[in-house]
Amino acid sequence: MFEKLVAIEPVSLVADAEKRLYDYAKEVVLFTDIPADNDEIIRRIGDADAVLLSYTSRIDRYVLERCAKIKYIGMCCSLYSEASANVDIAFAREKGITVLGIRDYGDRGVVEFVLSELIRLLHGYDRPMWKELPEELTGLKVGIIGLGVSGGMIADALQFMGAKVSYFSRSRKPEREAAGIAYQPMEELLSGNDVLFTCLNKNVILLHEKEFAAMGNGKILFNTSIGPSHEVPALLDWLNQGDNYFICDTVGALGDEAAVSNPHIFCANVSAGRTRQAFELLSEKVLANLEQASC
Repeated sequence: MFEKLVAIEPVSLVADAEKRLYDYAKEVVLFTDIPADNDEIIRRIGDADAVLLSYTSRIDRYVLERCAKIKYIGMCCSLYSEASANVDIAFAREKGITVLGIRDYGDRGVVEFVLSELIRLLHGYDRPMWKELPEELTGLKVGIIGLGVSGGMIADALQFMGAKVSYFSRSRKPEREAAGIAYQPMEELLSGNDVLFTCLNKNVILLHEKEFAAMGNGKILFNTSIGPSHEVPALLDWLNQGDNYFICDTVGALGDEAAVSNPHIFCANVSAGRTRQAFELLSEKVLANLEQASC
């Protein structure tokens, strides 16, 4: 059991999970706002030996050097890699601090979002219709870049609805190919499909001017990544030169707040993965990490 656990900002735990934090620490402090700077983070951590944070703050080397009692940091947000993490995991390791994060808790909401947005555009519900006549998902050529958990779930949903789904990934997925999802090299995927999805880790940018040229016109591009999967100027040039559309849930996934007003961009400006069910799953995973760290 930890002596003191501090959540330095809102971490999206459900009420029951907040109560269960006392199973892992003698003292629990939960802050309800985002700290303004490193000095405020240090003040909030104080003498705590366990710390929780979400994606809205960072714990860097400066903080770790000044909070000597930390033994555990729990990331209540997606941890894809050390390079993209909002905790300096490498330095924490040098200090003997355990850092655990979570993954794959908001994917169902993302799948529902892309299905909703795509159908609205294909049929012209409350927005311009993609083609002259309404289009079904049946027979739609879909290419997915990044066939991880969320990309795989999107592929499954669209395939179930009759779409012809292909994918590109750094590693081949034989089990997916056996299920009828064809592998295509990047350029072939971009040019040969009408609707494209980028489902990538944070800070992975694969779409540049060359890739947008390969896409051509009359396409729909979704980005379900946390940040941009594209170079913003190249995206805007592609949108402004042809009859193309870009769809995402947040401005962060677009990468340019000013671009939201572009008539070929549909940005809901709300995180599709932040649902009641996602918060429950997030809470379960955060508590499981605490259980592991406190053993």
